[in-house]
Amino acid sequence: MSEKRRVLIAMSGGVDSSVAAYLMREAGCECEGVTLRLTRTETSGTHGRTCCSEEDIDAAAEVAFELDMPYRVLDCEAEFRREIIERFVRVYEAGETPNPCIDCNRYMKFGRLVRYAEENGFDCVASGHYARIERDAESGRLLLKKGLDPAKDQSYFLYSLTQEQLSRICFPLGGMTKSEVREIAAKCGFASARKRDSQDICFVPDGDYGAFLERFTGKRYPEGDFVAPDGRVLGRHKGAVRYTLGQRRGLGVAAGERIYVYDKDMENNIVRVGPEELLFRRTVYARDMNWVSTAGLDAPTRVRAKTRYSQREQAATAYPTPRGVRLEFDEPQRAVTPGQALVLYDGDAVLGGGTICGEEKA
Repeated sequence: MSEKRRVLIAMSGGVDSSVAAYLMREAGCECEGVTLRLTRTETSGTHGRTCCSEEDIDAAAEVAFELDMPYRVLDCEAEFRREIIERFVRVYEAGETPNPCIDCNRYMKFGRLVRYAEENGFDCVASGHYARIERDAESGRLLLKKGLDPAKDQSYFLYSLTQEQLSRICFPLGGMTKSEVREIAAKCGFASARKRDSQDICFVPDGDYGAFLERFTGKRYPEGDFVAPDGRVLGRHKGAVRYTLGQRRGLGVAAGERIYVYDKDMENNIVRVGPEELLFRRTVYARDMNWVSTAGLDAPTRVRAKTRYSQREQAATAYPTPRGVRLEFDEPQRAVTPGQALVLYDGDAVLGGGTICGEEKA
């Protein structure tokens, strides 16, 4: 008789990870739950929509108890501060807009947990992400594929997973819909069955990134000028780090027309604003590429691509460059933002992804 598969369940206290734990246990696996303590937030924010709070840890522990499975909390606050929060600050101060949830998946939820699983004799790490992992029969590579529920697919946030990590991970919810998951949670009596999905950044529960940056760094970011395309100064801003490309609300500038942030000059502390048409671009560059279904590109390749999670995939051609890719969209795209992720798809499989940057850095 073969030994049971030992599975480490990444538990957030939410409905998805709770059902993932239930499904792995029902599959006959020997399961142990684990939560990474990343910050000391007491509750899930004023609107209950962040993750990783002490309240969430209590919820995860309760589910583990109900499933009669061991559970532990790993204190990763120092590593989270170094790998996620300090990176978040550096990227904003460089004039880009970070995506800390992608970094958290890369360095913490799968980087840290996969290492822990290997060190402690677990066969794999299971999580409640909506994505699928399959092996390509022809190339032998592991493929990261979209979750079957298009409204919940999270493959965009997982593009940085390596072949080694993919070999140690399973996503039991990948072939399910969110409604099916909630139905299972309700039948199990999990309190998380009706819990809303987390959306806000766990270490900025109020959503005020500028205030967080000043608290964390102890700096007071200086005011500067809002500048129009023709060079006119339209008003004063409250620190260039507080603004992102495509932003219209909260500018406090009366220009007689709708204006948007279309560029930032961090060296001179200038935020450039203008009409919406200045936000569109056809050419995008990305660095630090992680290739998933291929070892890399050696020729122009037709793909479908996303420059943000909520965007519908767009047709484009990817060209390899010495430090990443140049992407030519068939149609101009709005507010492509440096620091965010560019993810390339081949059908329902992630081809690869990287960080959007300026031409000079690609």
